[in-house]
Amino acid sequence: MKYNFDEIIDRRHTNALNTDGFRGYIFHDFEGKKIFPFKDEEFVRMWIADMEFAMCPHIIDAIKERLDKRIIGYSQVFEQSFYDAYNEWSEKMYGWTYPRKDFCFSLGIIPALFKLTEFLLTDNEYAIVNTPAYGYFQHALNYNGKKALYNKLVRDEKGRWQIDFAALERDAANPMAKLLIWCNPHNPTGRVWTEEELKKVAAIVEKYNLWIISDEIHCDLLRQGQRHIPMAKIMPGYDKLIACTSASKCFNMAGMMFAEIFIRDEVLHDWYITYTNSYAMNVNPLSIAAHEAAYRHGYEWLDQLKTYLDENFAFVKETLDKELPETHFEIPEATYLAWVNLGAYMADVEDIPDFFANKAGVLLEGGNALFVDNAEGYVRLNLAMPRSMIEDGLKRIVAAVKHK
Repeated sequence: MKYNFDEIIDRRHTNALNTDGFRGYIFHDFEGKKIFPFKDEEFVRMWIADMEFAMCPHIIDAIKERLDKRIIGYSQVFEQSFYDAYNEWSEKMYGWTYPRKDFCFSLGIIPALFKLTEFLLTDNEYAIVNTPAYGYFQHALNYNGKKALYNKLVRDEKGRWQIDFAALERDAANPMAKLLIWCNPHNPTGRVWTEEELKKVAAIVEKYNLWIISDEIHCDLLRQGQRHIPMAKIMPGYDKLIACTSASKCFNMAGMMFAEIFIRDEVLHDWYITYTNSYAMNVNPLSIAAHEAAYRHGYEWLDQLKTYLDENFAFVKETLDKELPETHFEIPEATYLAWVNLGAYMADVEDIPDFFANKAGVLLEGGNALFVDNAEGYVRLNLAMPRSMIEDGLKRIVAAVKHK
């Protein structure tokens, strides 16, 4: 490969949440009082969804070039070059483009979700959430005092996660249901929803006149051979669709805090612009440069990353099938996150992340406490790291399970 994904980079003492903030985030140990059998630097970190890989060199060069302008002032996305770069990427990858009038920007998809759920829902109205779910979907609702209806995904006989469409329609028919928080590719299961599935979801949304917020941040982190279909492409004339994307996840620059939010409805669009102009009008100029560079020059790096991730997943699947055969794990169609059912081994363990931190020296996330509902017995493993780190982490996990 042209890019070295085997390189191990020391991230300690960089203010990285991954290395320097895990105690507070996972264990609510903000003062560092919790005692583990492992030193902080000895943990294998397979938890938070950022990568252990260096960013694409083209992005780093673009940031340096922007710094060479020597002034980092208040900034928004004014230049047409960004919009052209985004839509050229979108057309190449998904056969779809967005009109400039629909573009809005945010410090991230989750900050946008916090504001949009506040605006779209009254205190007595519901958002429908497919579960298991990324925890911050629920956090946004909780923060705003809003309610949720959990639409549980189900596993078929092959272990593939599916939508229960009958249950989804029942939830949508609830007169107090006003919003579907949609995720494609799905976090944490890694499903890439098919065109047929997307059309069924769209039909239900339109039938009951729901708002839909489509979080598509993992849309470029696909297994080789998979293809993402934007919900905007499925619902080209539906004004109550909000689509959310960012290059931050697939190009490992989450700390740049930048996302594209596409809002068709004029009233909501104007409200969002008014809000952001009043309270969060500016975005980081380095983030603009970084994202434009990703869309213009990042294809080769991303393609090689996907191949490397595919091999990581194959290694994990082979290891788990051999060493922990009662584990339920199928290679996901997208993301760099393995959604692993350890229920057959861990049914008597109340706090799975705490167990693996203490018994294996592995940091991971799992269970209903972090993934809202329908996640009992599951762990999510971040595989966006050098294979040597995964080998170490899996060895520790297997040993801890076998000797617990």
